Amino acid sequence: MSLPCTPSFRLDGRRAFVPGGSRGIGLASAAALAEAGAHVVIVARGQAGVNDAVARINEAGFSAEGTALDVANLSKVDDFLSGQAPFDVLCNSAGVARHSPALDTTPEDFDLVTGLNLRAAYFLAQRVARGMSNGGCILQISSQMGHVGGVDRAVYCATKHGVEGMTKAMAIEWGPRNIRVNTICPTFIRTPLTEATFSDPVRRAWIDDKIKLPRVGEVEDIMGAVLFLASDASAMVTGTSLLVDGGWTAD
Repeated sequence: MSLPCTPSFRLDGRRAFVPGGSRGIGLASAAALAEAGAHVVIVARGQAGVNDAVARINEAGFSAEGTALDVANLSKVDDFLSGQAPFDVLCNSAGVARHSPALDTTPEDFDLVTGLNLRAAYFLAQRVARGMSNGGCILQISSQMGHVGGVDRAVYCATKHGVEGMTKAMAIEWGPRNIRVNTICPTFIRTPLTEATFSDPVRRAWIDDKIKLPRVGEVEDIMGAVLFLASDASAMVTGTSLLVDGGWTAD
């Protein structure tokens, strides 16, 4: 009797769409997908950042292209997708944070954060799923803050809890079409955007106290999770979240 065979982590011949893929977690996600054989299409608001990310991936011997796109602008998203072949993978890393005490949140900050983190994420998933006639994978880069609360993070938490809820509902609806829908929920990951937080002694002490492992997160910690959930290795995984949080939510 032969041994079972581990499902492949390869993505050869597949097309992956990575909004927010020009830097940080998004770039690491795009690199992981490309390294596994996918052709990666990166979008972000800045053309220069997109160009740099695409060049770095292609220079490494993988396959990528990209353009500037504000994914909060749904008409622009529709125009972009109309010129693209269907995608097999959506890995949405586009997001924003405006942290403040809940008593001080402005309507402008609320609308900005919910508009990108929740509204755009919802309709990106909807639009891309419509083209997945042969099944596919939708992956939202959410946050550990989609499972807990945090000081000065009421709006951000609201959006990420919303992403977790919509992911479960979409997984139920789209499961019969063989579309898997999941989230990755990172802890604080060291990127240029988080350096201000890490350099604040009070914030850093809070992070070190909550993370149970003896270090903070790096973008490489997200790459394996992205590859697992995008590949056939997770063919029976849908409607759930993969917490890459160093034990933050274990309390």
